[in-house]
Amino acid sequence: MTAAGTPDHDAALLAELLDCPPHLLDLSLDQLRTLAVVRVTGSAQRAAKALGREQSSVQKQLDNLNATAVRLVGEALVLKQGRGKDHAFTPSGEEVVDLAIDQLRSWNDRLHHTRRRVGSTITVGTTEFTVQFLGSIWPGLRTEFERRGIQLKIEHVRTRDLWARLDAKQVDLVCGSLAAEHDQPVALDYDFIEWHRERVALLTNLTTRELPDTPVTSDTLRTLPLLVPSAGLLAQFLSRWYGPDYRGVLNVVADIDSLNYGLTLLDNELLHGAMLTTERVAHAAVTGKLPGTNLRNIPLAHDYKPDLQIVTGIFARPGERHRYAPDHPLNLLWTAFANAVPTQRT
Repeated sequence: MTAAGTPDHDAALLAELLDCPPHLLDLSLDQLRTLAVVRVTGSAQRAAKALGREQSSVQKQLDNLNATAVRLVGEALVLKQGRGKDHAFTPSGEEVVDLAIDQLRSWNDRLHHTRRRVGSTITVGTTEFTVQFLGSIWPGLRTEFERRGIQLKIEHVRTRDLWARLDAKQVDLVCGSLAAEHDQPVALDYDFIEWHRERVALLTNLTTRELPDTPVTSDTLRTLPLLVPSAGLLAQFLSRWYGPDYRGVLNVVADIDSLNYGLTLLDNELLHGAMLTTERVAHAAVTGKLPGTNLRNIPLAHDYKPDLQIVTGIFARPGERHRYAPDHPLNLLWTAFANAVPTQRT
């Protein structure tokens, strides 16, 4: 075995690179992506639609790939079936598709890592109700980012996906929320700037006779007809209050995947009941900034165990900021958020 960087190693590596079959060098990443898209969609016609191309262009790429594969390994990659049937992939085709997907992912990951390292691109994920955090600091950074040609990418992230998106390095910072115990510090394996805390409130179109304007206890909440989120932050509250099987404990009349959808259902009286939300959202609804002017905002009592709050802030991967210079875009954003925080941060 020869050590990397030695003359013998370099000579062996050069010989290996020069020994690549000429037909292999004719392959392109675009061809491999087309092959993978055909495998996922099932046909050249559907692949062409997904790629925004003519079917004849996709079919020509498949024909070229088949011809190259026959020369290299003696077997085509993909075969046409009868009209209306999906294309059939040979064993070699399945192997090449797996290799293509791995290579495309690897290139994307490497490019994203390089852009992040040199600071040419920074990606911030925000939820629907935390995008304003980014808006509050952006005016002070816009000129510097534009002068240096830094691209700021903004992506909509659901609360349920915050950690997965950060861990997968699909975003560099996230403005989001989590459930935490009242007045307790947040213990996280992420860098975190606390922005603010608030309690959960209840919005309802039930009459005062059905539900008086008094704080709703945990026992009362069990009996109310509830619109319940299928996942996310408020589902975490219900799970911690009533257990993982909270749907079997509560009177769930509808599962909702969107806050605005639930507000609209109640505001238009398509359903009669109540839904949990944040204090800020409840206030925005009853004051006309969101659907819900026909609703009442009722606080929750203090008998819920554990006593939880919604903690909102800025999250980053642990320690990543310290690997970059102070003027790296990640640190510029982090410092701007830290300086603008309206409450004492954790």
